[in-house]
Amino acid sequence: MKIETGSTISTRAAGSSVRGGRSTPSLVQAPWVLVAGGFHRNGGMDKANLALAEYLIERGTPVHVVGYSVDAQLAQHPSITVHKVHQPAGSVLLGKPLLDARGKKVARALTTQNPDTMVVVNGDNCIWPGVNWIHYVHHAWDPKSDEGPVWFRIKQKIARAMARSGEKSAARTSRLFISNSERTTRDLIETLGIDPSQIHTVYLGAETEWGVVTAEEKAASRVSLGLDPERPLAVFVGSLALDNRKGFDTLFEAWARLCRSSDWDVDLLVAGAGNGLPFFRAKAAAAGLEQRIRMLGFSEHVRDLLAAADALVSPVRYEPYGLNVQEAICRGIPSIVSACAGVAEKYGPEVSALLLSNPDSVEELMERLLLWHSNRNHWQARFQKFGEDLRAYGWKDMARGIVTLVEANF
Repeated sequence: MKIETGSTISTRAAGSSVRGGRSTPSLVQAPWVLVAGGFHRNGGMDKANLALAEYLIERGTPVHVVGYSVDAQLAQHPSITVHKVHQPAGSVLLGKPLLDARGKKVARALTTQNPDTMVVVNGDNCIWPGVNWIHYVHHAWDPKSDEGPVWFRIKQKIARAMARSGEKSAARTSRLFISNSERTTRDLIETLGIDPSQIHTVYLGAETEWGVVTAEEKAASRVSLGLDPERPLAVFVGSLALDNRKGFDTLFEAWARLCRSSDWDVDLLVAGAGNGLPFFRAKAAAAGLEQRIRMLGFSEHVRDLLAAADALVSPVRYEPYGLNVQEAICRGIPSIVSACAGVAEKYGPEVSALLLSNPDSVEELMERLLLWHSNRNHWQARFQKFGEDLRAYGWKDMARGIVTLVEANF
């Protein structure tokens, strides 16, 4: 590992050797520069970025990663050079200009020294005329303007304006776009006017080692979480932000109504942080639902949490892909998700009855939950087969597809 401070950028490629005081190339490969917020396993975009970096170094390619946070194990690899960017107060709004500037500086230095250097950025985080791997389209989502306090709405409005301005610049500048779903591809064409011939869809990889939950694993997970070993359990995994993009407000209301019936014996476990967490905790307490809706906050142990679950619910209003849903399915867990989410493109007719056509409809979500509850064994069997199909395409397959695509176009 090399950590660059910004004053000097090392470009010696992996595979070179030193003879007589000089560096002699030996199967020298041009480096790749990856500019992203994070390269770690605690988030959808970050996990995908990590997978691409890991694939590149596995094949011997020197990689420069520019971002706020980098997986410790990845950072120790001798083929990786880490360009750490400060994120003031943990703010995306304040950190983004710094990430953009540092990414450009690293890309400019390396491409000047080796024109074959590949540069991959994420969306509007760095405006560079190379490859743009799109995980999210800001022009495709309009948050509700009346949610949250005034200061929050002002901040969100500024952040959204900056992001959309950056997206427009990226749309004009980037040469090749990689989307994470057909949904994202359509959004790029319809909202930013990008030429369809410039866009290629590469789905996010699955957790190939995340098999179906065993009875022993489920029991152990419930014990560790302090859950009833017998009661049915649904989970929600996602941000609890005041913009309600993940649709937890719809799920909360549906759950509150279902709990009025003695026939509804399912509890809800919520894993996710965000500025809406205190609001929903207070709302659950006021409604007397603290025992039926348990909020954990942020969790790094999603695999173990899913082991306790009988279903996952994700009534998102905008979701370019939906890695949380894919992870649940890989564990054989029936998953209710909005049809507008990118991951819904993988749902076949045998499981599509659990898709939501309207994430704002509390009534429709209740219907889907009752449909699942009425025949849990049926849906579990179908999603176990679905998960087996998804696990056939892993993170390495995704990364290989991206690298092949990029090298074929540059």
